[in-house]
Amino acid sequence: MRAALSALEPAPAGVSWISLGEQDNDPLRLYALLTVALTDEGDSRVSLQERRGEVFADALELLLTTISLEETTVLVLDGVDLVCSQPAQIVMKRLLRNQPDNLTLVLISQRSLPFETHSFELEGRFTRMTAETLELSREETTEFFRPALQKNLLTQVAVEHLYSLTEGWITPLALYQLELEEQGAGRVPLPEARSVVSFLRGLVQERLTPAQVRSLAIMAELEVMTDELFMAIADHQCDRNFLPSVAVAQGLPVRCIPNRGRWYRMVSLVREWLLMSAPPGREARATLASEWFYQRGQYGEALRYALICHDPERSTRIAAVGSEALLVGQDTASLLSLRQTLPIELIHNSPRLRVVFSWVHAFGGQFAEARTLLEGIPDASRQTLKGRLAASEVFLLSGEGYVERALAEAEAALGEPDLTPHGRLITLLVKSDALCALGRSAEAREVHREAAKLARQSGDAGAELLAVYTHSKIELSKGALKHAEHLLRTGLDAATSEPVRPPRVGESRLMLNLALVLWHQGRLAEANHLLVRFVRQAEKGRDLVLLVALALRTLSAKVKGRMEEAFSWIGQAERVMQAWHVDEVVYEPVLEALKISCWLAQGQIESATQAMARLKPYRKQNRVLELFPMMPGLLDTLEVRLALANGRIEEARTLLDGKAFSDSQDLPFGHRLHSGLLKALVQFDQGGGSKAFELVASVIEQAASEDYISPFLELKGEIKDMMVQVLAGMPASSFTDSLRQLYGVEASAGGARGAELPEPISDREFGVLELIAMGLSNQGIADKLHISLHTVKTHARRINAKLGVKSRTQAIVRARELGLL
Repeated sequence: MRAALSALEPAPAGVSWISLGEQDNDPLRLYALLTVALTDEGDSRVSLQERRGEVFADALELLLTTISLEETTVLVLDGVDLVCSQPAQIVMKRLLRNQPDNLTLVLISQRSLPFETHSFELEGRFTRMTAETLELSREETTEFFRPALQKNLLTQVAVEHLYSLTEGWITPLALYQLELEEQGAGRVPLPEARSVVSFLRGLVQERLTPAQVRSLAIMAELEVMTDELFMAIADHQCDRNFLPSVAVAQGLPVRCIPNRGRWYRMVSLVREWLLMSAPPGREARATLASEWFYQRGQYGEALRYALICHDPERSTRIAAVGSEALLVGQDTASLLSLRQTLPIELIHNSPRLRVVFSWVHAFGGQFAEARTLLEGIPDASRQTLKGRLAASEVFLLSGEGYVERALAEAEAALGEPDLTPHGRLITLLVKSDALCALGRSAEAREVHREAAKLARQSGDAGAELLAVYTHSKIELSKGALKHAEHLLRTGLDAATSEPVRPPRVGESRLMLNLALVLWHQGRLAEANHLLVRFVRQAEKGRDLVLLVALALRTLSAKVKGRMEEAFSWIGQAERVMQAWHVDEVVYEPVLEALKISCWLAQGQIESATQAMARLKPYRKQNRVLELFPMMPGLLDTLEVRLALANGRIEEARTLLDGKAFSDSQDLPFGHRLHSGLLKALVQFDQGGGSKAFELVASVIEQAASEDYISPFLELKGEIKDMMVQVLAGMPASSFTDSLRQLYGVEASAGGARGAELPEPISDREFGVLELIAMGLSNQGIADKLHISLHTVKTHARRINAKLGVKSRTQAIVRARELGLL
């Protein structure tokens, strides 16, 4: 509150604070408090015998018309939710309606306001700030604990855990910070901190009845909840009128799931604290929850609660009935948990379960385990499962990165008559991905159309979302960021039309790809907001695509110069992948590439070189991982950047002349932009400034149509000198303005490069001019460009004549004025 008041412009001349209580439902008392706060004296004109709200409201309105506030004054009313009598509310509404110009009102309420404010909002007079509005972002949480990080009281990993638990909830974070200062290195976990526990007790136990506390404890047993689901599992000891929606309205730490107005979840810190002393009967309630979801065809959630209640028979029944729906939903966490509860003999003796769990392991990145299960299927059963086995092989090859083999197997699998609709859908989606990875976008779109039609015919919303996800990947590869964003937002909007369905993996994948689009467009704050939501869902569902999200978090931290945080994200990704027993070939190349990018930004060339050497065996395999189809191109660009960082310009030029950096339209759009910038950088380093600038201008023109700024972010450290000179003379546009802001360049008044010159400077002369600006002598320029000293002097004279100057120094100044340098 202090920070908000100090930010007001102009600064308030005075601040009055009224803490309201239940006794202030008396309109006379409320009127008296307001008059004293506004005038520093009471008002004796109103009869003490009169208790009708209209009388005091009229008196207050008259008083407000006589008040003259020459300077801004702030009146804070704390505890407005306690003023619930009709007479007192009439007074409050009249205050809002007749608020003087220089009076700023601040209303503080732990619950929804007891009167409507929408008309004031529509008039632009009222701004609503909720608990979510006041939450810290992940970056703000890190800055909040920066002193503790500097004193080694916390690590970056610990701060990330604090954010995950609290979701930026400022009160427990502030309390924990105070305890850190007191206890130092002897800190305890956040849910056990004395002041935090005391705060949570006050929040829950002192405000609620025992029956309501029990209701809240039972809500904590649910990952996601609706009022209907709560009613299905609540027992007679609960307050059955204290629903999740009521808890939200009362300001308790229960949140609406974004875009799902009827679904709620509890803040992790409160949920964990309540589960420490969960009421008896949790397994029985989990059984009820499992049945509730099962009856609605939501097999992933049904299976999750069947596992909690330790009922193998129920779990197996759900897996058998909804196996293919579960596979499309890709609820890897529940299915892997199910496997751990089933007798090993049951799986080994059932060819069908072997196929199901081979898919599960493949979704989870455990390809070796998946192959072991498939290889154990007896020959006698292979013929009846031929279609499913073919689809499984397609998915395995794609996940392992063998794209061309996956494509060939997909053709064979689609020809199998016994391939199920879900198996056919997944095979088509894999085929579309493979074609896209090979640069065959037109064919990929054709296959995708067939997959999308099948998804719609299935009536499975999760399948439709996965089809949209695949379509967006094709558009991303082409560089069509704006179309991809439209697709993704439309898909997410369609998902919200099912308010009774919990979040699906397909929906979270759309969020991730939307974050990727925003990242490419430099909209980092929006991207990070989406990633926070995605990471929470991906960790719960054990979605392997979490690796992509953590890679984006790494790159976001890197471009902001927060290298410690960037390496912390890499470490978290490695720990998660190892904990999930993901095959190393899936994540190790990704993490090594991220390390190389970070080390290049730090100038640690030797470390980057060693990491690239470790990737040689992987690169020889020519794999294109389904999660990271851009990986081959990324490693190619990193190799060029390493060569340039080591001063091996000719090696970099040779690499850029190779097939990996051709101008083929089959290459991903982002890779082509990187290629153009790196080719320009080689030209620039070799003194070919004019050619370099032409290349950069061409790249900017290509990127501008889609606001594709990520290559300029990634290569900022290496191309800054070149970009500063190019941007200084480029005409203004929304994209070039963004680039100027990125590189700290002001637009040149001279417009296009050299536009004011009566005779343009030639390429050869421009190369000499660049070297003059770099401080080289005439002889040094001759040696650099392999020309004679006489030729250098001739170029220099012509440059001076064209610029209308008489000396080197004047030439440099004039060239910069014109945007040439």
